[in-house]
Parts: sequence; structure tokens; C-alpha cells
Amino acid sequence: MTNRLGLVLDVETTGLRPSSDEIIELALILFTYSSETGEIINLIDQESFLREPLSYGARRNYDQAYRIHGIPYSSVEGKSFHDEKIKTFIDRTDSIFAHNASFDRSFLYQMYPEINDQKWYCTMRNVPWKQYGFENSKLLTLLQAHNITNFQTHRAMDDISYLMELMRKPGPSGHPYLKDVIAKNPMKKYAPASQKTRV
Repeated sequence: MTNRLGLVLDVETTGLRPSSDEIIELALILFTYSSETGEIINLIDQESFLREPLSYGARRNYDQAYRIHGIPYSSVEGKSFHDEKIKTFIDRTDSIFAHNASFDRSFLYQMYPEINDQKWYCTMRNVPWKQYGFENSKLLTLLQAHNITNFQTHRAMDDISYLMELMRKPGPSGHPYLKDVIAKNPMKKYAPASQKTRV
């Protein structure tokens, strides 16, 4: 059986545009899993970081984003990410997992372009949730359906802790949902909009 190191992560941001909004919270859990069965074996390390947004646009959007993530500005004020520690998480992993991974990756790429060298897998798109009988692929819908929680805090560490619990659950085929996720090919490399428009 081949064990691999996985990294599940989540970001909270000031908005939806990676070109002008910023990450204010990042949570990471490093874990081992079987590449054959999809079984999550051990949690290795976990960290959560807060940072104050720097740009005018990101600061201006903060109040609106606060309605979703509920992180008061006073909690992020004066804080910054521990870049070296975050990079050790990225460097150690064989694969990165996130729910709606394209969103998290587009933001992280702005700060840590090296994440584009990693294999990324999306837990929202790689599992045929609707085919399995679920109303949609939103994280809260899936957490409620599996009796994990009825309330989503939209705090990064809470979200990925719940997501890990969900990935351990057996799906209709009898194996953990993580096996569905890794059965698909990794995502194509992220191409920022500025590169896409170049001739």
C-alpha cells in the first residue's frame, strides 16, 4: 500500500477577485492517506494564520466580506502570514485538496506561485455528489447530509476539519470519498487572467 502526504487547505478572503482582493485567513492540515484505498491514515500537522489586507481595494471590501466570514478587522489588524512555515507545508506535500479548489488556488497563487507546481484536487468537483443523490455540492449541504454539522462558521480551520471528516466517510460505492477525489486527474495548472489574455 502506498501512503502519500496530502494537504487540505482553505482560505477566507476580502472578496471574489484574486487580482484585487486578498486572503485574510489560511488554514492547512497535513495528513497521510492511502493512494489505493483513499483512506486517511494520520494527521501530521496543522496551522492557521491571519493577515491584514494591504491594498486599498481589499480593505474597502472588508465590511462586505465580514458578513460571510465573521472575522472582525481587529482580529487581522497588524497580522501577517508566516511565509516560511506555510512554504514548508506546500513543499512537504504530494497533493493539495480543497473544496472548490480553483478559488483557493487562484488566491494562493498571488502570494505563493510555487503552489502551481503541486498536484491539486477538488473535493467539490471530483465527487459526483448529485449522482450520489445530494441536492448540490456545497460543503454545508454535504456536511448536513452526513450528520457532521448543521452550521458552517466559514472559518478556515473549521471548514477543513469538517471536510476531512467528510472525506473519511464511505460513499455509495463503499469506499471513502477521498478515493473518488484522487481517482480523477489533478487539475490543470492555474493560468492567471493576465496570462490568458496575452497574444
